[in-house]
Amino acid sequence: MPVPEALLGLEKIILEKKPTALMVGPFRSEALIAGMDIIAKYKVPLLGTIAMAPGSEKKIKEEPQKYKYVFRTCLNAVHLVKFLSGTMGAINKQFGFNKVYVMTQDVAWARATADLVKKLYFDKSGWTVLGMESYPTGTSDFSSALMKARAQGAQVIMPVFDMPQSGTLVKQWNTMKVPAIMAGFISPLAGSEAWKIFDGKIGGVLNTTFELGSAMAASKLPASTNFMQKYQKKYGQEIQAGHGPAPSYESVYILKEAIERTGSLDPDAIVAGLEKTDRQGVMGRIRYDAGHQAVYGFDPAETGVSLVSQWTDSGKRIVVFPDSLAENAIQLPTGLKSAK
Repeated sequence: MPVPEALLGLEKIILEKKPTALMVGPFRSEALIAGMDIIAKYKVPLLGTIAMAPGSEKKIKEEPQKYKYVFRTCLNAVHLVKFLSGTMGAINKQFGFNKVYVMTQDVAWARATADLVKKLYFDKSGWTVLGMESYPTGTSDFSSALMKARAQGAQVIMPVFDMPQSGTLVKQWNTMKVPAIMAGFISPLAGSEAWKIFDGKIGGVLNTTFELGSAMAASKLPASTNFMQKYQKKYGQEIQAGHGPAPSYESVYILKEAIERTGSLDPDAIVAGLEKTDRQGVMGRIRYDAGHQAVYGFDPAETGVSLVSQWTDSGKRIVVFPDSLAENAIQLPTGLKSAK
């Protein structure tokens, strides 16, 4: 949907439904950032759980009184960079790999994520970035880039995608037997059904779950396991989305607690209540910073947490990062040798 249509829809919801607060969307960062003026105009608190570009936080910090109604409970692109960089650091430490080919979806959050990983990690850590390619949403053939990666000797392929067709990238990587470990984020690989959907051709892939409890729990944080078990019992299936479910679930409670904290439905009072959030939930400890971004790190006792899991050749997912949640070390895909 074009951004102008999204903005019309946002304003229509506010005018017709007269909500006390908004939750989850706008979905795309482009629509969120453009929609912040509408949210400011009508003073409706928003707890976003999908859009990730850090531009919204920049606007809040520059004009806090105007844009204070916007909060983000999910991961943002900056925090995702920390987890991707941490994963790359673990791969480098364990196997000595330092040559990477980057492939992203051509949308704001994915491009920003890849650019920041390059700037803040690869360029400073002695890695060689062999190529960076972006693909329009809907692309379903990635073979040319995979051939380039193989020809240039890539040891790691870092994908950043949230479109359904991106699962084809992994199948092509498997079929072409590209001798590089694939580690990043591919949305269709987030859930347990991915093994069946992609014919078991995803063994060895490392995939990031943006928020603990979204499609993946960790045995070391029982609250995440409990959440997923309750979901399965209620709906008869497991959560399949690796981004959004956990922060959306938590946002309901965060909003409830903010209203109870202030005893008011006044939007400014709700904002004040939200700013005091300090909650232990299914994705760790949840607090908001000055840009109204939930704080993420590597220790669920102190921050919200993402996790990285690896698909085994038997179709199971094992948590491999961060160390506070890891159940096993990273394993090299069949046929790939360590550089050490």
